[in-house]
Amino acid sequence: MSNNLDNNAENNLNSSSSAIQQQILLAQIQQNHMSEDNIDLKDLWRAIWAGKITIILISFVFAVASIFFALSKPDIYKASAILAPASSEGSAGGLSALAGQFGGLASMAGINLGGGGSGKTDLALEIIKSRTFIERFIAKHDLLVPLMAAENWDMPSDTLIFNEELYDQGNNKWIRKVNAPKKPKPSLWEGFVVFSNLLNVSQDKNTSIITIELEYFSPTMAKNWLNWLIADVNEFMREQDQKEAQDSINYLTQQLENIHVTTMETVFYQLIEEQTKNMMLTKVKTEYVLKTIDPAQTPEEKSKPKRALIVVLGTVLGGILSVIIVLIRYFSRK
Repeated sequence: MSNNLDNNAENNLNSSSSAIQQQILLAQIQQNHMSEDNIDLKDLWRAIWAGKITIILISFVFAVASIFFALSKPDIYKASAILAPASSEGSAGGLSALAGQFGGLASMAGINLGGGGSGKTDLALEIIKSRTFIERFIAKHDLLVPLMAAENWDMPSDTLIFNEELYDQGNNKWIRKVNAPKKPKPSLWEGFVVFSNLLNVSQDKNTSIITIELEYFSPTMAKNWLNWLIADVNEFMREQDQKEAQDSINYLTQQLENIHVTTMETVFYQLIEEQTKNMMLTKVKTEYVLKTIDPAQTPEEKSKPKRALIVVLGTVLGGILSVIIVLIRYFSRK
C-alpha cells in the first residue's frame, strides 16, 4: 500500500511540474511575440526616420505638381434655374370629366378620353435629356464650335479661347486630326455627348420642383444656354400638343358627319370644345409645361475646380507613396 501511495504522489508531482513548465513556456512565447511586435514598430519608425529626406522630397514634388495641375485647369461656372410644372387644369380637367361621363360611349366610337396632363412634366424632362432634342438644340443655336473647340474663357473681354489644334478661328475651319469614321468637323452626336456632360436635371419627388444646372467656361453662355434650353423644350411641347389638338379636331369634325345618334353627337361636340380649348392654351401660354420660379442668372463664382482640395490630395498621395517606397527599400536591404 505504501508503495502505491508513493507512486501516486510522485505522478501527481510530475503532472503538476509539467503543467507549470507549460505555463512558463506559454509566457515566454507571449513575451517573445510582444518583443517581436515592439521590434517591428521600432523598425518601422527607424525606416521612416532614415528615409525622411526621401519622404519630404517626394511629397514636395507631388505638392508642386498638384499646384501646377490645379492652376492648369480652367474655371467652370454653373448656371441653375428652378422650375415647377405648369398648371394643366384647363386641358386635363375637361377631358377627365368627359371620360367619366361619356367614357363608354366614346370608346364605342373608337375615341380615347384618357390621359390627363400629369405626365407632361416627366415627358418634358426626358425630352430635355434626349439625343434628338439636344442635337436639334445644338444645330439651332450653332453651339458646335463653342462646345467642341473652346478650352477656356477670357474674363476681361468675355470671349472664349479656342484650341488652335482643333479649330482655326480666323478661317472658321475645323482642323482637328481624327481617325475615320470621324471627320475634322465634329458630328452632332459628339456635341450631344459633350453637352450631356454639362447638363444636370433633377426633380424633387415630394414637391415636384425641378432644378436644371448647366456648367461651362463662360458664365454668360451658361446662363444663355440654360434659358434657351427651357424656352425650347416649352416650345417643343407646345408645338406637339398644338398639332395633336388640331389633328383631333379635324378627325372629330370628319367623324361627326357620319354620326346620327344624338348622344354621340354631344360627346363629339364636347370633345371638339375641349380640343379647341387646348389649341387656345398652346397659343397663349409661353411657359407651357415648365414654369420658371427662379430664372438662370449669370454666376459670379466658379463651381470648380477645387484647387485647394486638389493640392491637399496630391500632397497626401505623395506622402503615402513616399512612405511605401521607403519601407520597401529598408526591408529589402535588411
